Amino acid sequence: LRNEPQFSEGEPNVFADSLGHYLFSLPSKLILWNWNVDNHNISPETKQALQEYLEFNQLKEVRVRYNEYAPFDEWHRLVNNEGVGAGWRYTVGVINWVFYTIFPGRLFGGDNYNPFTNTISLYSDLTPVALHEAGHAKDVAVDNYKGSFAALRIIPFYALRDEAVASTDAITYADYLRDAELVRKSYKLLYPAYGTYVGGETLAYIPVVRTAGAIIGAIPGHIIGRIKASNVEEYPEIE
Repeated sequence: LRNEPQFSEGEPNVFADSLGHYLFSLPSKLILWNWNVDNHNISPETKQALQEYLEFNQLKEVRVRYNEYAPFDEWHRLVNNEGVGAGWRYTVGVINWVFYTIFPGRLFGGDNYNPFTNTISLYSDLTPVALHEAGHAKDVAVDNYKGSFAALRIIPFYALRDEAVASTDAITYADYLRDAELVRKSYKLLYPAYGTYVGGETLAYIPVVRTAGAIIGAIPGHIIGRIKASNVEEYPEIE
């Protein structure tokens, strides 16, 4: 995996990208109240921010796919990712790969980090989301038992820990950059996103109600996120 390119992008596909942007992603756009959610068109600014984060944290083996569907390459990465034990790769990892193959994010969206292939798949032109997914990669990278660590998300409510760590890291990094606007955007986006996990996990075993739970959970996230964003002041200039 060390000799593979770190960044790749899917070839333009007007039909698939338009369907994903204008149809399948509408619920997520409404819940997070952001048109760029799963818009399948990543800007140079978002790409640069993600690249700088990965370089800053020395995450050189993480593969980033911008709006790309590559099941064969993902299988290759799954098989050859020795950072995760074979037992986990050929069980939970294979299940993840099958889901990725049958329900391509290139069409249905859903920015994510796959620890079993060490891959970030990005479909939204949102820097906070890109940094959040990279935060997952950073979180996994420092663990010696990556497969077991990733599989813990099976446990009810454990995902809330992972999501909190990734979002906190993204906001902390924006603060480190002294980028007040990025901090504000992160609060407004990542807090309601976290709320969807709280609501969804609470009603995890009732599919239809789980969706309602995600919507309900996003509401306080929007409120708190906007309050925190409104309290972010511009950073003083460094003399």
